[in-house]
Amino acid sequence: MENKSQDLKNEYETVIGLETHVELSTLTKMFCGCRLSFGEPPNTYTCPVCLGHPGSLPVINKKAIENAVKIALALNCTIKEHTVFHRKNYFYPDMPKNYQISQYDLPVGIDGYVDVNIGSYIRRIGITRVHVEEDTGKLLHIGSTGRISEANYSIVDFNRAGTPLIEIVTMPDIKSPEEARQYMITLRNILIMLNVSDCSMEEGSIRSDANVSIKLVTDSKLGTRTEIKNLNSFKFLQKGLDYEVQRQIDIIKSGRKVVQQTRHYDSKSQTTKALREKEEAHDYRYFPDPDLVPMKLDTDWINEIKSTLPELPSAKEKRYKELYRLSDYDSSLMANDLEFSSYFEETLKYYNDAKTVCNWIMGDFSAYINKEGITLKQSKISPENLASLLKMIDSGEISSKIAKSVFEEMYTNGSSPGEIISKKGLKQISDAGELEKVIDEVISSNPDVIKQYKSGKSKAIGFLIGQIMRKTQGKANPGLVNEIILKKLS
Repeated sequence: MENKSQDLKNEYETVIGLETHVELSTLTKMFCGCRLSFGEPPNTYTCPVCLGHPGSLPVINKKAIENAVKIALALNCTIKEHTVFHRKNYFYPDMPKNYQISQYDLPVGIDGYVDVNIGSYIRRIGITRVHVEEDTGKLLHIGSTGRISEANYSIVDFNRAGTPLIEIVTMPDIKSPEEARQYMITLRNILIMLNVSDCSMEEGSIRSDANVSIKLVTDSKLGTRTEIKNLNSFKFLQKGLDYEVQRQIDIIKSGRKVVQQTRHYDSKSQTTKALREKEEAHDYRYFPDPDLVPMKLDTDWINEIKSTLPELPSAKEKRYKELYRLSDYDSSLMANDLEFSSYFEETLKYYNDAKTVCNWIMGDFSAYINKEGITLKQSKISPENLASLLKMIDSGEISSKIAKSVFEEMYTNGSSPGEIISKKGLKQISDAGELEKVIDEVISSNPDVIKQYKSGKSKAIGFLIGQIMRKTQGKANPGLVNEIILKKLS
């Protein structure tokens, strides 16, 4: 395997382009008034328009166009002020009209880019186009595996047909499966920040197809590409591309030729399998939809939309580094998660140590919510209460050790740290006189340990401090204990 990796590094270059489909979170479908739904009984949210009945007329969803413009602007695209919907003609059971309303040569946005932080470098990935279309229905393949090739029969649910869909197409600028994965993570974070889609991979709200080929590093001409479908998670995206890249290298090194195909990623076997060969590009016989007038996107309206764009992850990450002096790693983690960044900034309104807040969110807090399988927003700890806990640690009112148990109680019942500390008697002992009595008892009870310490075994003091903490049930102020015992032993 190591030799194969060297082959890839030294001889071959990977070329990947991604086509990402994003379902928009509008109230209704793209061209009719049917409500958007997920998980509802099949074929309950349909009408003559989304079922393609003769004589029914589509009407453009303005909110979907607004969201498309937002996405195109966030991806640094040029907005086309004149845009047209076309009919993309093909025959498939999940297409009730036998054509899909889409955009062809006049999409909403063109020639954009997104900068992706790969860790040791930034990869700028070009965006060819951002266009609007309608989603298809959903085919369910009934059989042992759920795959079309092994199904006994298929049934179709048209609830999804007509859902507003954005397609985002990259240039072939992605050079590795890892870059593809990081691009998708970055893109999803941007879309979530824009609040245009829930981007739920489990519900199919965001899904990607990948075009992948390899070529000799010395060649200028691209190799024969394959298209991979069913890459519906970040993990599957990278694993599917890893397999396909190595498969193509093996084919070329054996003297054979890569065949242009559409392939399916099988997550069980972690391999790609051929669905169909693609000799030539499909002829979809695009023509402007005669039922939909061309759209003119007014410059003032575009500027108005631009003014509503939130701070995007890249800008937020830069601000965290400059304003709060967070590391590249911490800034990236905070900035690229909407819930984390919102909670982080809300907590800083009550407590101004950004690094400490970041550590608690990414450490203890993340561990708890990951274990429970919930989001930060669903937890019972408010930003104000977390800030109060951190202030109590700083003031010496509680120790860091006790703070951990208080945090657990806060997480369980949502109580404030003050209530928990008062109820359980957890307040840290910082009275020097009270601590001296305990320290004197421990010293007089452990003469052998005292001898060890005075003979040069400095680690013996750790045992004494442990005894003091045990007697005070962990409530003794550690700093004050250390100060007093050192004075007494000197």
